[in-house]
Amino acid sequence: MKRILFYILGGLFLLYLAYFAFVYFVPYSEGTRTGELIKFSSKGVITKTYEGEISQGMSGAQIFEFSVLSEKKEVIDKLQNNQGNYVKLTYVERYATFVFWGDTKYFINKVEEVQSPHFRN
Repeated sequence: MKRILFYILGGLFLLYLAYFAFVYFVPYSEGTRTGELIKFSSKGVITKTYEGEISQGMSGAQIFEFSVLSEKKEVIDKLQNNQGNYVKLTYVERYATFVFWGDTKYFINKVEEVQSPHFRN
């Protein structure tokens, strides 16, 4: 009986590891988004995650919400320094997320400051 329970628990653990590896290593899509950085914050009680938003237009429907993994220190610093500026974000969209990663499925890998389209010469 103990052997069967061990095999069942071991199998469930291996399935969880396979799911985690799939979510982490297999991206759903990759791309870039450009807009005005309107929000970037650290939130959470037990696990802190970094969440942000960029505005891509005038309506609320054009808000892009994203998360940043805690180990991406350079990205976090650039986002904190560019609050209110126009930025180009390079992201990876995953199939799912975990509580300790963030609220969204969009994870930022690179940040570039760009010139505002409203003040071109």
